[in-house]
Amino acid sequence: MVFLLLADGFEETEALCTLDLLRRAELTVYAVGINGKKQVTGSHGITVVCDKTDNEIFDIDNLQAVVLPGGMPGTLNLDKSEFVSGLLDYAVANEILIGAICASPSVLGRRNLLVGKNACCYPGFEDLLIGANVNQKPVNVDGNIVTARGAGVSINFALAIIEKLVDNKTAQKIKDSIICEI
Repeated sequence: MVFLLLADGFEETEALCTLDLLRRAELTVYAVGINGKKQVTGSHGITVVCDKTDNEIFDIDNLQAVVLPGGMPGTLNLDKSEFVSGLLDYAVANEILIGAICASPSVLGRRNLLVGKNACCYPGFEDLLIGANVNQKPVNVDGNIVTARGAGVSINFALAIIEKLVDNKTAQKIKDSIICEI
């Protein structure tokens, strides 16, 4: 089970591309609206109806990954959420995969979850990746943390998560099926 966390102001491409590809990999993925919101509006005015709200999440025993799309003010809204903080703490304590793209790696950095890890983010947020070995790679996979730079590498980000949760063969099959040549 994967939770894709959506707060008002999320980056639509990062969220929906990732959600789509993870479901193509036959993972159980829930779009989870933060702050009790079932309908969440992205940074470009696209409203998404979430599968669940944070208030409806009680069972996390089968959690495989937590994914944070970026966007503004979506990243700031994720950062302020007690639910997100608790979920990230649980993920770290239980060695569960965490994916963060664009500005959202800053949420991890501010919680010291990137110390000693290779990580990237949207330009301008590097100082918030506290303790990370920041680089300009499109996607970084370091242990149970996957970070990516922005909307333009959403496919790469999702495929990296699929490689970690399923396998390389499934990721390649999906990449081929969508005619991805990057």
